[in-house]
Amino acid sequence: MIRYASNSDLDTLTALDKHVSASELEHCINLRRVIIDEEDGKLVGWLRFGLFWDNTPFMNMLFIVDRERGKGYGTALCNFWESEMKTQGYDTVLTSTLSNESAQHFYRKRGYKDCGSLILPNEPLEIILMKGLGCADFV
Repeated sequence: MIRYASNSDLDTLTALDKHVSASELEHCINLRRVIIDEEDGKLVGWLRFGLFWDNTPFMNMLFIVDRERGKGYGTALCNFWESEMKTQGYDTVLTSTLSNESAQHFYRKRGYKDCGSLILPNEPLEIILMKGLGCADFV
């Protein structure tokens, strides 16, 4: 079952999502910017997003627990998020992944196109990816 996270999910998500502080995660939940997927009452994954330039949805985190990877949960979460963003009037979404991560192939299969990159000291290249939600065509 895919749904927006609530404050009752905060402890579980805080224990698993080490990329943000508990207070920032709570803020994201309150803004309805965390979506979770559950199977038989157990968390199998989540998607956390924000707004790039304050106007373009940017997927900050898509995470599926190890034992559940490869079962379609990531695709389902992305589908749900993209549909929600389109319903809210957005015509473009963004995400990123490191160049040494296989996630870049997942996003490209989903129609995301490379649109830029970021180089930070002592880090692999960060690839920025963009997807039109039916209102724009990206080459």
